[in-house]
Amino acid sequence: MTTVGILAATLNSSILLISLPAIFRGLGLDPLAPQNISYLLWMLMGFLLVTAVLVVTFGRLGDQYGRARLFNLGFLIFTLGSIGCALVFNGGSAGALEIIILRIVQGVGGAMLTANSTAIITDAFPADRRGFALGVNQVAALVGMFLGLVIGGVLSELDWRAVFWVSVPVGVWGTWIGYRTLHDKPRDRANRVVIDWWGNATFGVGLIAVLVAITYGLQPYGGHTMGWTSPKVLTGLFLGVALLIAFGFIETRVADPMINLRLFRIRAFAAGQAVNLLTAMSRGGLQFMLIIWLQGIWLPLHGYNFEDTPLWAGIYMLPLTVGFLIAGPASGAVSDRLGARAFATGGLLLTAVTFAGLIVLPADFNYTVFAPLLAFNGIGTGLVAAPNTAAIMNAVPADQRGAASGIRATGMNAGMVLSMGAFFTLMAIGLSSRLPAALTHGLTAAGVSPHAADTASHVSPVATLFAAFLGDNPVRQLVPDPGPHAHTAVIYGQKFFPGLISDPFRHGLLIAFGASIIMLLIAAAASMMRGERYVHEDEPQHESLVHAAAREGEALAVPAVLDGEIAYHDAVARGRSSG
Repeated sequence: MTTVGILAATLNSSILLISLPAIFRGLGLDPLAPQNISYLLWMLMGFLLVTAVLVVTFGRLGDQYGRARLFNLGFLIFTLGSIGCALVFNGGSAGALEIIILRIVQGVGGAMLTANSTAIITDAFPADRRGFALGVNQVAALVGMFLGLVIGGVLSELDWRAVFWVSVPVGVWGTWIGYRTLHDKPRDRANRVVIDWWGNATFGVGLIAVLVAITYGLQPYGGHTMGWTSPKVLTGLFLGVALLIAFGFIETRVADPMINLRLFRIRAFAAGQAVNLLTAMSRGGLQFMLIIWLQGIWLPLHGYNFEDTPLWAGIYMLPLTVGFLIAGPASGAVSDRLGARAFATGGLLLTAVTFAGLIVLPADFNYTVFAPLLAFNGIGTGLVAAPNTAAIMNAVPADQRGAASGIRATGMNAGMVLSMGAFFTLMAIGLSSRLPAALTHGLTAAGVSPHAADTASHVSPVATLFAAFLGDNPVRQLVPDPGPHAHTAVIYGQKFFPGLISDPFRHGLLIAFGASIIMLLIAAAASMMRGERYVHEDEPQHESLVHAAAREGEALAVPAVLDGEIAYHDAVARGRSSG
């Protein structure tokens, strides 16, 4: 059940990523219009943002009121949000806003699923098998992200609404099965969870302010191609950073903090969370860059129509999934005996090497070189994910597992959200330094009048980037009147625009992936400092829940491990009378 829930949540995120071209066409949104950039970003980031803000609180509430209860409710809310997205009737900006709001509803359900699934698995498995169990869970999470690219490409060819409907049967089944079979054992509710309202408010508003500022910073302002000098952007950044700093101070002073900073005194936990955050930040924008590369440049250069590129981009990225499937479960199982340090550190270094390999590839690469780099990137991720998650969860007391799982998910989702904005910004910086000259030279060489070429060269680099991301050829809109001497068949052809942006794109890729390599190396250093394998033992002698029930004479729901799967069932045990 927990694996299916995580699979559904992550698949929903990536399926939208690859389906945005169909959604924009279905809603009638112009991908080159600057005002539509914010719709694209918030369709993607709204889900992750809400999850990042709420996941810790839902994890702590799960510790108190029952992890299965919160998990089942999350499945229900997620399913209702999916139905709402599929039933959006408006087009244009109104339809985009409705999808963004309903994606936020999905994010609330996704936060409940994410916060409690890892803790439920940790409860169910002994310490010497948690790595394997969490490995299966992590494989489901990342496989969902990668399979969503292929499934989204296929479904978007049929109807953009199908990318939302596909989650509904899984959600209905998961909700029904969860409420029937997934139950919590009795919990001590003497100490109620007090919600840290100030912590939640400062963290949520601070993160939202930063992301809103990034969104507007990517849009033109005052004659500039980007808006980083806008007072609105500067105010949002300053306010967001100030609130996040205030959040840190608040968490050290409230009785029941949103994030229990005392957990970071445990070296294995602190190092694992550092690896988790830095890995998410380094990889959060990877899929974006690969999709832009494939849809906007490589596939059109190899004869694929722009309308068909989303589907084929998902197919050509499959080696990433295969690599993760190879390494994910195996590394989790072996790390149960040997610890996370060697696997996580080695995986981070391998991933950094693959980023360096992608940097040196030409824009029109040889796929026989590109595919192995993707596969080894997936292997590197697989070596990190399950061992690092198991190390985090093993390091904390049992009554803090929900909170620890929430902190882990917050770091991962916040890192991915910030990474999206950062990758787009770094790419835009790289494009803005070279794209205008490339457009002017390429268009005039094709016979376009100097005036028309100069006008086209002032296009926002972010708009051009998003057009490539959405599988759109913007030249016809950029140069509606090329002049009498222009070679219109050439400039409006599918290879002209990809050829123009190839060099500026690779320059931007160097900046973005260079930053990723630095973060991965820092994460590798943090992983090396985590120490030997550490498991927090709450009781001197481990006792199964079934035996504990027999001793105490209680009726409770216990986790049973059957063929590597987690099934919850009611175990009724009667205590023996003393006479």
